Amino acid sequence: MKRKLTTVFCADAQNYGKLMARDERATLERLTRYRNIMDSQFARHEGRMVNTWGDAIIAEFASVVEAVRCAVEIQDAIGAENRSLPQDEQMWFRIGINLGDVMSEGDDIYGDGVNVASRLEAIAEPGGVMVSPSVYEFAHKQLAVGFDFAGSRKVKDGEDPITAYRVRIGGSNQPAGEAEGVRSFAGMASAKPDREGPTAWEQMQERYEKFRVWFDAQDRKVRFSVTMIGFFFAINLLFSGIATPWFIFPSAPFLAYILLRGRKRDRRKTDSG
Repeated sequence: MKRKLTTVFCADAQNYGKLMARDERATLERLTRYRNIMDSQFARHEGRMVNTWGDAIIAEFASVVEAVRCAVEIQDAIGAENRSLPQDEQMWFRIGINLGDVMSEGDDIYGDGVNVASRLEAIAEPGGVMVSPSVYEFAHKQLAVGFDFAGSRKVKDGEDPITAYRVRIGGSNQPAGEAEGVRSFAGMASAKPDREGPTAWEQMQERYEKFRVWFDAQDRKVRFSVTMIGFFFAINLLFSGIATPWFIFPSAPFLAYILLRGRKRDRRKTDSG
């Protein structure tokens, strides 16, 4: 197996089992039509269908931006089809997108990069798109669509929570009949029409997540230095305030070490480039 970095796209249909139980032939015909819509969009955005089983679809893209743009256009196209159908015949898809390292064998891809995309798809609203922080970092400045920080969500027991961003999709993509307990993007937009960005709490969560990702990527000595600075900060904040020598002097060597390590890393990158 070979490893590579790629953008993984996962999608599946809401209430597929119920639709099949109601009318197998009509459901399969609609699934085939919607897969054809996806295939045409994959071709437009230089994506590749990797695999399908039942109502699930996995694709990959070389470009993060094109993957998100493709997902939005797919949801718009399927939404237009659904709104012309009776409520009990509508088929809505959830989409999750992740940029991650995967293993490839032949035409198939495996690994945690695929698993994360699948978990994002599981927490997306019907007719909506959820993306990972890595996708958000590359795509949010390049696309006209907006993103809402969705926080950390726990998908399955025994697994770490997953951080997600919700893609704002223009127009109404609200299913005429929503599953109980599920709100579509259109429903959320109508409930909060004046919201222009994340709340203060969501911004705090986003900053914490970025710090955690940075902290986990550092070596043991840098993590120890950061931990000691945090310890001194907490002690002095509780008893005297951060502007006292008892915080500044003990923290200074650790801060100096972190800055020197950062400069050495930047110098190595420059030399290798």
